[in-house]
Amino acid sequence: MTKGKLSDRQREMLDFISKFTQEKGYPPTIRQIGEAVDISSTSVVNYNLNKLEKGGYIARDLKVSRGVRVMDSGNHKLPKLGDLISVPVAGYIFASEPVLVGDTPQTATDEVIELTRDLVEDSADLYALRVKGDSMIDAMVSDGDIVVMKKVDRARNGEMVAVWLNDRNETTLKHFYLENGRVRLQPANPTMQPIMIEDPGTVEIQGKVMLVLRQLI
Repeated sequence: MTKGKLSDRQREMLDFISKFTQEKGYPPTIRQIGEAVDISSTSVVNYNLNKLEKGGYIARDLKVSRGVRVMDSGNHKLPKLGDLISVPVAGYIFASEPVLVGDTPQTATDEVIELTRDLVEDSADLYALRVKGDSMIDAMVSDGDIVVMKKVDRARNGEMVAVWLNDRNETTLKHFYLENGRVRLQPANPTMQPIMIEDPGTVEIQGKVMLVLRQLI
């Protein structure tokens, strides 16, 4: 199979996979590929992906979520499957006023995202959360984005963290500051006020933000 034998739709699929991977740091799902090229049937998407794989345009690993890679075109080297790490999407985090745990489904899902190892210095104890709310927009975290978190139980001043307020059973995503024996949870939105916590013992750090994956519109 040569480039001249690619159908227009297969070229669209190849271009979309390459652009999506470069912009977001991980490959698209089969459903996202289908939506991008106006194919509603996943079996038709799979058929065309198989054609691209046989032609040497992509590599696929059916055992891995989002396991499709554009082969090196010679212009730039794309990551090999072994250079990727899988990060589970654990649920949601609220970038808003603290939200009572249980008000909105936050249970773990089967979804994972895959990142190249150069995006995160330490790949241990990582998980991902989908953001709901806009209290961190000035920190380039918007509603619908995905934040990659590292499990930690302590934070330095200024770090963006997921916190659980155990006396209220509420959770939120904010910048953390410990000042004069009090905790300030600072939003990155000029229309919102900080949350002041008098008792630091009620603030449990559940992770700090290592990477933000933007939701493209």
